[in-house]
Amino acid sequence: MDEINQDLLQVNLDALTENELRKLLTLYMTQQKLGLYWERNQIEHDKALNNNSVFLRFADEQGKSLSVGTPPYRNLIIEGDNFDALRCLRITHTNKIRVIYIDPPYNTGNKDWVYNDRYVNKDDRYKASMWLEFLYRRLILARDLLTSDGVIMVSINDENRAKLELLMDKVFQGMRLGSFAWRTKDTGNDSGGNFSAVHEHILVYARGEFSFNGNSLNTKKYRNPNNADPKGPSALNPITKAHTYKDRPNTYYPIQDPNTGYWYPCDPDRVWAYASETKLKPDSKIRAETIESYLRQNLIVFPECKPEDLLYYATKDELLSAIHAGKGPMLPQKKTPLFREDLPDLDFWVDKQIAPGRPSKKAYLNEKTSLISPVSSWIGGIKEDFDEEDEDAIFFMRSQKGREGTDAINEILGAKAFNYPKPPSLIMELLRQASKPNDIILDFFAGSGTTAQAVLQLNKEDKGNRQFILVSNNEAPPNDPENKNLCRDVCAARVRRVIEGYNNRKATGGNFAYCRMEKLNHADVVQDLDEEVIWNSLCLKHRNELLPYLTKKLNIIYQDNETAVIFCPHLDDETITNLIDLSSRQIILYSNRPQSAAELLTPYKNIKSLSAIESIMQETGVVNVY
Repeated sequence: MDEINQDLLQVNLDALTENELRKLLTLYMTQQKLGLYWERNQIEHDKALNNNSVFLRFADEQGKSLSVGTPPYRNLIIEGDNFDALRCLRITHTNKIRVIYIDPPYNTGNKDWVYNDRYVNKDDRYKASMWLEFLYRRLILARDLLTSDGVIMVSINDENRAKLELLMDKVFQGMRLGSFAWRTKDTGNDSGGNFSAVHEHILVYARGEFSFNGNSLNTKKYRNPNNADPKGPSALNPITKAHTYKDRPNTYYPIQDPNTGYWYPCDPDRVWAYASETKLKPDSKIRAETIESYLRQNLIVFPECKPEDLLYYATKDELLSAIHAGKGPMLPQKKTPLFREDLPDLDFWVDKQIAPGRPSKKAYLNEKTSLISPVSSWIGGIKEDFDEEDEDAIFFMRSQKGREGTDAINEILGAKAFNYPKPPSLIMELLRQASKPNDIILDFFAGSGTTAQAVLQLNKEDKGNRQFILVSNNEAPPNDPENKNLCRDVCAARVRRVIEGYNNRKATGGNFAYCRMEKLNHADVVQDLDEEVIWNSLCLKHRNELLPYLTKKLNIIYQDNETAVIFCPHLDDETITNLIDLSSRQIILYSNRPQSAAELLTPYKNIKSLSAIESIMQETGVVNVY
């Protein structure tokens, strides 16, 4: 569609004949692509595209560093426009980020995002198009940062989910994995028409090698006392599913224990999981085995039952009297009736020995195709009761409701410093499922810093070594009369208190480098790019962490027994001597005079001399979002 639009713009319509106009219109109408389109030609594109180069510099104010902890700084907080920050990260983190989580503005018109240096409000004619363009350019850059098994998870409300999903289909083609549904509140929220909108979504797009961690199967429940069963350890699983007898009448039937003759009624609100041969139509085909098949294999296990616990009704009147008195068969734990007067086939139960308890199906450990339970797309509440058919069949993440996010900020900072933050428990659950202990996690809509808190707490919980990169802007937080800097005074302040401890909460430990971006015109980079900024880029590129620049002649970025990566801004006899002393290793040498260095070090074939500036600039390239 974009290509067709561009073709039309280049055609002089006044010069076309009527037949030519008809052909052109037919082409336009018949070759439109299915997907998402927005008015890109009617809005001013993001000003920041390819106009300059962007680099990171440690931030300080009044001579005091804004970074926290001691170097090397494994974590990074970047203040400024996230489009610039993503361009900067292309230099240092292409194909290095395994997990991206973002909670972008929802395009509500509440002045929650800036486009080309101005807030977009609900009265903007092209509000939706600007929102899509705003996200499109950032998502294109983010895609290039992902590892081969990387994943991006994006929170969105119900109103904008469809547009965002189509946009992500365009950017992350073939990478859609699914989405999570998260209930934001327990109370009602009547949006009109007696409809309560209390859910948000988390869209998930991932490269082919990615998979969620799932949950390890609980093998402790699999037992084989005295090794009596030659098939090995087994466990008992429920044989019901979440359908009523009206939904699945063919799986509503009684089951008889072939050994005792006792009968077990079906729960009308949760029928059996397997079909019965007595209910099958002639020539019908089923995918799974029947209950009778499992009975013949001795895989259905019935609970022990004493004769005095049996229920018996000689007549239907006795049965109805028991139902009215609430003394009929009950579910063992929930104590809800299994018989009701409106149920079909009540006559069947007259003159039958009816046993309490529920039959189960034996499942053998060695028959499990996987020892991992996949994660469910439903994110449940902390106290939500899941009535699962098989507790090992699926794993449910759990999270507090939205209020936890606001409460967390209030507790840490002593004020409501940010609107609608996500709950830390939600982000922790997502990262617990999506990340591994040594991953780099990026949030370029970091807001109040919830993602960093989740990373720090998760590392403390499982002894992990995850790193976070946050990008938050320097706009004033909402409802703040003091016009504070959101990144410095909310995001970084929150993360600092989590690291150092607050309100009798134990410190998580950790650190972060606080950086701001420095922009240079392409033509000025060689002349104006200083050594500290070059050093920062090289550190992040080669070691994924930052060290302060100490202005030594020979700056070792990284070294082990076999390799050394070194930055030498200036070469002299002393520096050359020190390099030669290190030449037992393979050396990558960055300098401002790579040709001179190569000539001086010609005898030493294991020293590779590179231009420090060119090595950075050649990876920035041109950002193409079309």
